[in-house]
Amino acid sequence: MMATTRAAIADGAGGFSVEDIEVAPPIADEVLVEIRAAGICHTDHASLSWKRPLVMGHEGAGVVRQVGPGVTHVAPGDRVVLNWCIPCGACFQCQRGDTVLCETSRPAHVMEPSRGHAHADGTTWRGRPVDRSFNIGTLSGLALVRKEAVTPMPDAVPFPVAAISGCGVMTGIGSVINVAQVRAGESVAVLGCGGVGLNIVQAARIAGATPIIAIDANPAALERARACGATDTLHLQRGDGGQVAARRDDIELRDAVEAVRVRTGGRGADYAFEATSVPALAFVPLLLVRDGGLALQVSGINDPVTVPMPWFMWNKRYVTPLYGGCQPARDFPWIFRHYLEGDLHLDALVTRTYPLDQLGEALEDMLTGANAKGVIVFDHERIR
Repeated sequence: MMATTRAAIADGAGGFSVEDIEVAPPIADEVLVEIRAAGICHTDHASLSWKRPLVMGHEGAGVVRQVGPGVTHVAPGDRVVLNWCIPCGACFQCQRGDTVLCETSRPAHVMEPSRGHAHADGTTWRGRPVDRSFNIGTLSGLALVRKEAVTPMPDAVPFPVAAISGCGVMTGIGSVINVAQVRAGESVAVLGCGGVGLNIVQAARIAGATPIIAIDANPAALERARACGATDTLHLQRGDGGQVAARRDDIELRDAVEAVRVRTGGRGADYAFEATSVPALAFVPLLLVRDGGLALQVSGINDPVTVPMPWFMWNKRYVTPLYGGCQPARDFPWIFRHYLEGDLHLDALVTRTYPLDQLGEALEDMLTGANAKGVIVFDHERIR
């Protein structure tokens, strides 16, 4: 029997509405999850313009309501975190351990339907099937997903913390631990200290990196970076004036580049991470790293960008890691263990929670940098 719940629906042309949808019971290898919390990310704002209606959201956590006959790793009542990796486990990439590049579910190909999605008519809106963003659509009281999208989580982890772990935390931490494999004593520069950047800072601290240099235009973001483990902060400002570490109107961030070199023995950082979502800054990490260093563009910029080829000279490397190289069964237990042991400061990242009806305000607060992370929380008395 179909259940009715409220969900945020992107119209594909830049807008959204909060309306009723109908969700079917799970079949085969599917799981029906009551979403208790869903994080807000820049990608959710981007999804408003993905050319077709979608149930929004790709960060979430909740409680299993029903499972299909092919599901054995979770049961009704289990607390779970959702992820959009959804590996098949059998394709070329999954067999190599690059599950986030799964050739079957193609999780990052968000502009087209995917075999990582639950059955097509399992979620309907206005009487017609509607896709779920990133195959999970967590800005909905109920999410019908493939079994690979859910990982059990400890009872002691709050739902808002688990929700942001599903993407922003995973992306930042995984880029440091899984992709860059930062080691103790190595230097790190982080350009952009929003939800992803702060978790890059935290992971660098756990890895023993020093110095950890945080760069942002928002003083509040730099304060949060300090609390997360940054040893140095550089404030981007518009124009000249006072103690200016870097000018925001200088897209090469020459002052910041020089400041990073001063703090790293004159060479530049061993690793530099971009987490701004600003296309003009996509390649700036190449200027922040030393010769032979690794530059990582973590924010998922996909706009056309030009770069002077000399920025790559002297064995500098540049990668765009996807989802921090996530392997859900390996990485979420790691995140939750370090959170429960006090190494990962995730509670403070949940700056504010909102009901679903205030999604517009939550998106605006994200775009203006008011929050480290905003989280939507759900009222399950409205599921019927």
